[in-house]
Amino acid sequence: MIRCLIIVISIISGLQLFGFNLSVLVAGSTALLVGIGLGLQNLFSDFVSGIILLVDYSVKVNDVIELNGLVCTVQEINLRATTVLTRDDKYIILPNYDLTRNQLIKWTHSDLASRFEVTVGVDYSSDIHQVMRILKETVDSQNNVLKEPNPFIRFTDFADSSLNFSVIFWSEELFRIETTKSDLRIKIFELFKENNITIPFPQRVVHINN
Repeated sequence: MIRCLIIVISIISGLQLFGFNLSVLVAGSTALLVGIGLGLQNLFSDFVSGIILLVDYSVKVNDVIELNGLVCTVQEINLRATTVLTRDDKYIILPNYDLTRNQLIKWTHSDLASRFEVTVGVDYSSDIHQVMRILKETVDSQNNVLKEPNPFIRFTDFADSSLNFSVIFWSEELFRIETTKSDLRIKIFELFKENNITIPFPQRVVHINN
């Protein structure tokens, strides 16, 4: 900002030094300046938003954020745009106005650990106590899952074709949490197979009238 201010002052001083009448120049280019101002409206919005981000620290470098379903880490914050890194290792340049205008989920706002959930459904013939015990043992043995707060299992619903359960856990591995979820699902599938617990397919009953 200081550099831009110095450039503007230098240009104005140079024009005055060579005898240009700035008042006549400004009056004659009013319409042009209005058009330029309308064209640069979004640019100025990004600059103001960048100043807000840098001043109030609502978003900082290395924060894990979610914007419109996009989970990413903040790599760099500039006056006009913010550079983020997505989970598939792609760099995206976001206009600062998008960060201040839209609803933003900040996973690292107050604590390094966040709560996550993995769901699974089993056949109606399954022993729910055995299912809950296997799920609890699985999540307790999983890497990147915190012991405190203690993970727990919730029986969520009597669905059309299955009994649904949720595995609730906390982790500090925020950015690569999908890998942790995948490892947890693989282990659940293996243990269910060992204990003859079936994950059912959707079932439909069709009645045919003769």
